[in-house]
Amino acid sequence: MPHPGWSAFSFEGIGTHWEISTPQVLGADIREQLRAEVDKYDKTYSRFRADSLVASLSQRPGTITLPEHAVGLRNLYSRLYWVTGGAMTPLIGASLERLGYDSEYSLRPTGGPLPPPPWEDVLAWDGTSLTAKEPLVLDIGAAGKGQLVDLLGGLLVSAGFSDFLVDASGDMLHSGRHPVTIALEHPYNPKQAIGTVVLHNSALCASANNRRAWGVGLHHVLDGTTGQPIQTTVATWTMAASTMEADALATALFMVEPTVLEEHFAFSWLRVSSGGAATFSSAFEGRLFT
Repeated sequence: MPHPGWSAFSFEGIGTHWEISTPQVLGADIREQLRAEVDKYDKTYSRFRADSLVASLSQRPGTITLPEHAVGLRNLYSRLYWVTGGAMTPLIGASLERLGYDSEYSLRPTGGPLPPPPWEDVLAWDGTSLTAKEPLVLDIGAAGKGQLVDLLGGLLVSAGFSDFLVDASGDMLHSGRHPVTIALEHPYNPKQAIGTVVLHNSALCASANNRRAWGVGLHHVLDGTTGQPIQTTVATWTMAASTMEADALATALFMVEPTVLEEHFAFSWLRVSSGGAATFSSAFEGRLFT
């Protein structure tokens, strides 16, 4: 929870609930900037709206120019695509749509799992320039919300705020002198917690297959090598310097062993298997309930 006495600014954006907590009440100007940044990001990357920049690529091949922050997003996805052997890919969107997680939220599968094509065959992404060599559904959801949290944190810093907590429905960025204690949601019961962690000048992200689940065995965390929903892990938490990286690594933990990711990224983690076993890194400063 935020520090007692802090002011909270809440709003909806990119299909999720946002709460930004600060010691002082945010003025109208910065509130508008925060909302506008979320809307701009949605209009750029959302596969759930027909007027987004990336939506045109699902209809025909072509080239689009992305904002400058796309460089960091591309680099992170490229690294994780290689580290996970293609299991984590920005081309997973068509597979999600095929299983029912489409722009209409129909939740009605139109076919069985289908692995996305190899990145190098259909996508050329160089900095802010992205070229689709054939129609494709770009989905950067595994890291996008985390990057947007970082962007809002940057706006707050630019506006003179050094103490804040940005919370995008569990993807959090903390800054300041006052650490906050965060409850870790039980993967099978959102009204309970399996433990707590102290967040201080870092990011915390979670991923769970119960958040977007429909039908038997169907949820939003897919293996990009098979197109299948991953069943071996049910929930992960990661802590890193940036929310974008923590967000992406929380998803990658469903796909590869933590030791593989630790060779390439500086982060701490907690993972709960489908059998209920919890494993965590030595640097994860949390407390699990017994």
